[in-house]
Amino acid sequence: MQFLVMAKDGSDEEALERRKRTRSSHLASIGPLVDSGNVLVGGAILDDAGDMIGSMLLVDFPDRTGVDAWLAADPYVTGGVWREIEVTPFRTAVGAWQP
Repeated sequence: MQFLVMAKDGSDEEALERRKRTRSSHLASIGPLVDSGNVLVGGAILDDAGDMIGSMLLVDFPDRTGVDAWLAADPYVTGGVWREIEVTPFRTAVGAWQP
C-alpha cells in the first residue's frame, strides 16, 4: 500500500544545521529501502530561499505499521530533524509507480 509522507523540520535556529549533520545517516539508512522498493520517491521541501525545511516521500509498505516502524528508526526522527510528520494513504494515478 502506498503512503504519502510529509515531514516538517523544526523551526528553531539550529534546524537546518541539525538536518545537515544528520543527512548522510538518513540517506545511508534509506538506501536499502529504495533498493527494496519501499521508498519510491523522496526529496527535500524547500523554503523560498532554497533551504531545506522538510521532506516528502512516496513509500510502499504492506500497511501503516510498516511505515511507522521505518519512521521510528529513521535518523531524521531519532536525530530530531523531523518534528511534524503526516502519513496519508495514497494511490498513484500516473507515473512510474502505478499499481
